[in-house]
Amino acid sequence: MAEPTWDDLFGNPDEVPRRSSAPSEAPAGSAPDPLAELGFPTADAAQQTPAVPGAQAPVTPPAPQPSAVAQSQPAERSRRAVRAESAPKPRRERSRYAGDGRPPKRRLTWLWVLIVVLALCVGGVVAVNAAFGTQIRHVLGMDPPIDYTGTGDGQPATVTIVSGQIGSDIAKSLASAGVTKTPEAFYDLLLKQASQPVFEPGTYKLQKEMSAKSALAQLLDPKNRVISKVVIPEGQTLPQVLARLSKGTGVPLADLQAAAKNPSAYGVPKAAPSLEGFLFPATYQFDPGLPAKTILQRMVDRMNQSLKKYGVSKSDELKVLTLASIVQKEGGSAKDFYKVSTVFHNRLNIGMHLQSDATVSYGAHSSKILTTAAQRADLGNKYNTYAHAGLPVGPIAAPGDAAIDAALHPVKGSWLYFVLVNGDTGKTVFSNTLAQHNVAVAQWQAWLRAHPGYGA
Repeated sequence: MAEPTWDDLFGNPDEVPRRSSAPSEAPAGSAPDPLAELGFPTADAAQQTPAVPGAQAPVTPPAPQPSAVAQSQPAERSRRAVRAESAPKPRRERSRYAGDGRPPKRRLTWLWVLIVVLALCVGGVVAVNAAFGTQIRHVLGMDPPIDYTGTGDGQPATVTIVSGQIGSDIAKSLASAGVTKTPEAFYDLLLKQASQPVFEPGTYKLQKEMSAKSALAQLLDPKNRVISKVVIPEGQTLPQVLARLSKGTGVPLADLQAAAKNPSAYGVPKAAPSLEGFLFPATYQFDPGLPAKTILQRMVDRMNQSLKKYGVSKSDELKVLTLASIVQKEGGSAKDFYKVSTVFHNRLNIGMHLQSDATVSYGAHSSKILTTAAQRADLGNKYNTYAHAGLPVGPIAAPGDAAIDAALHPVKGSWLYFVLVNGDTGKTVFSNTLAQHNVAVAQWQAWLRAHPGYGA
């Protein structure tokens, strides 16, 4: 059997295949050749095809007229046409243009891809700048200035230096307050100093946008320190002390009163009825903005220092301060404190009532130093030392160091009485007997008549 030619296998499907003759009718009773029905050459046709190119094909006799059966069969097709029909049909591509003649909407996938890429690029730049921006600018010589110039822009600013802070802490505080441009500006300046400056704790008044050099000079000038100076005299009562604190610090009086309601919160003895007597009288300097509790605690701590200095045990604090407060109020002058203390010690030793007008007045919520007969007879007044024996329930004022020392160290003497005889000079007469005391009392009453309104 001769091999099929190139044209038979890969010929142009549009050309009509050359046939030597029409197919002959199949012999009766024989099965039709399937290859012939599909258009492939039969064995006889293959024998008639030249084996090699250029061979002459035998002359084909004229084709007989097709029978009715042959006319009903489809015309012979080329092999490529057969293969094209049997192969799976490709998906029909959409027309470039819709039925209305407009081009279809293009897909936006490429746009989303571009947006994502740009977002990633921007994010990468931001991340790199955040992580390495400073180093990059430094390498490129693009560092921004780290310091201001001049002495400030006129806007006030305050900076507080806390005890124990180091130079880097102060540098951060200055930058946070807007005084210096960066912490490095001030800290680098400190490192260049021949000797490290010493900063006093406190609050300082500066200006915004100052150079590090100007800020340093201002911090070292005591005139720029902002303080609240409060003077608490000896013998002041708790309400008087709180009023002075409020006026001197600007802390609302209500805040101070509320903070003083819980004495045990400051470490004073639980038996103490209040903070009365536990706030040491002195001159204080408070930084602005301190809370009420911090202010009161500082004064209690100062009192504890004095008690510790005099060797007062924790169990004796209330008793010592109570007696010292009475000495402070009754003593007049500091030189008489020790004699007054002796009188009260002698009375306590023999069980005699102290009979202090200062305690009666305090319990009666009176500011007068003189008392009435009704006040001295009031048993409901727990501070009434005419009606109750021994020390009152607590201090009646803020005693200073001299009164505390006198309460602890009375001088030798047998005095049981004393009375002020001159309100101007503070002269006090001490007596051993009641008769001597009555003479001194008459002298005092004469002075009062000569000075009406005294003690009111």
